[in-house]
Amino acid sequence: MLFNEQSFIFIFLPVVFVGLLLFRFTSSKLSIWWTILCSFFFYGFHAWEHIPLLSGSIALNYCLGLAIEKSKGNQRSLYLLVLGILCNLGVLALFKYADFLLGVLGTGQTLGLALPLAISFFTFQQIAYLVDLRKGRISNPGFLHYSFFVSFFPQLIAGPIVRCQHIIPQLKKGALGKLSSAAFWTGLCLFSIGLFKKACLADGIRPLAETIFTASSEGTVLSLAEAWVGATAFGLQIYFDFSAYSEMALGLGLLFGLRLPLNFDSPYKAVSIIDFWRRWHITLSEFLRDYLYKPLGGNRLGVGRSITNVMIVMVLGGLWHGA
Repeated sequence: MLFNEQSFIFIFLPVVFVGLLLFRFTSSKLSIWWTILCSFFFYGFHAWEHIPLLSGSIALNYCLGLAIEKSKGNQRSLYLLVLGILCNLGVLALFKYADFLLGVLGTGQTLGLALPLAISFFTFQQIAYLVDLRKGRISNPGFLHYSFFVSFFPQLIAGPIVRCQHIIPQLKKGALGKLSSAAFWTGLCLFSIGLFKKACLADGIRPLAETIFTASSEGTVLSLAEAWVGATAFGLQIYFDFSAYSEMALGLGLLFGLRLPLNFDSPYKAVSIIDFWRRWHITLSEFLRDYLYKPLGGNRLGVGRSITNVMIVMVLGGLWHGA
């Protein structure tokens, strides 16, 4: 289910919202369970077979988190963290790269694995959770709050990559479903602006970009003007598409009483490449910086090592996006 689908806007969202308000008057725990169940319905709407993957990932990482917290301060916690990272990345690599590698090797066979919705996002979120737990930045939030943190549907399609410390304190304060007039109307406006960008701008530009790129891939020699039109159209398409989803996610979060982290900040206004990466997919850049670049040594070990670290980060950031 996508944010711009009529079934989401006119059926799913109103049902979830009304149910949340009703359950909130009964019990805050019931309102959290209701949102989790609705998030799983959202996740499995087009592919029910992927629900066990999400639920299994939540259960595995939660259990690993309990074991890491219990073993904090000794070597066993490090082994458990490494195991958790390998399990998460292994599942991600299987779905993203198994068929690609079989094709490269020329085996003539594929596994036919469909890429599950949001696997990149909930994988990185849970890796960050395990790392933060071992380093003592957070404590175990409890299974109910943890399940909500991973499955909350506004963040599933295109992020942001939410960290445990962003969302759990809000839940514990009872923010879910607790709406102010300002938060409601701000959320509704943000969602509406994002919906316009997606439905009218991104999807409106897509046919032009696809026509030119398809013609080029079929051997048509493009003129200089056609090539620039195609490149510009594609740049605007992905810009408005990601900007739209980022704003709709923020808006939906506010409609539910929660603040999600900013994930997109007018990157085409950037004044340098560094500034660009601080503005486009902000939470991914922050994840790669905090959980990969800095642990590798960052820029503290000389120019040569700094360049190597940057290259490793950019390669892995590319691999995260897919083959």
